[in-house]
Amino acid sequence: MSSMNYQIKASSISNQDAVIHIKQSNIDFGTTPNTAETLPNPAELLLGSFAACILKNVERFSGMMNFSFTKATLEVSATRLENPPRMDNILYNLTIYSSDKKLNTDLLKKNLEKFGTIYNTLKLSCTISGTIDIIEHV
Repeated sequence: MSSMNYQIKASSISNQDAVIHIKQSNIDFGTTPNTAETLPNPAELLLGSFAACILKNVERFSGMMNFSFTKATLEVSATRLENPPRMDNILYNLTIYSSDKKLNTDLLKKNLEKFGTIYNTLKLSCTISGTIDIIEHV
């Protein structure tokens, strides 16, 4: 069994917001009430990681399952529970724009759920359900 290790850095300044530093990217996020409506909060970043996992694997499996697509979009929602505060009921809707008849959505969904690192990590602590829609696209 091989393992991969990940490392990121983050920083914040008192009474200001914070930044996650990953490779050559800086991702601003909110830690103050002033930016609650404009910057992502930690819960939204978690859902963003979940979305990134799904979309990365759509790309990965398009090669392995030999289907083509022009675009994929994802909507993700979740419920925040109290005592202790935690995420639950993650719902996703993946839309794939493709006219490829080889695209097997049931198998793709199975692969996304079986091989997604973030998906499997979150599945240990909350319920996840989702759908895949195909929009014919030439």
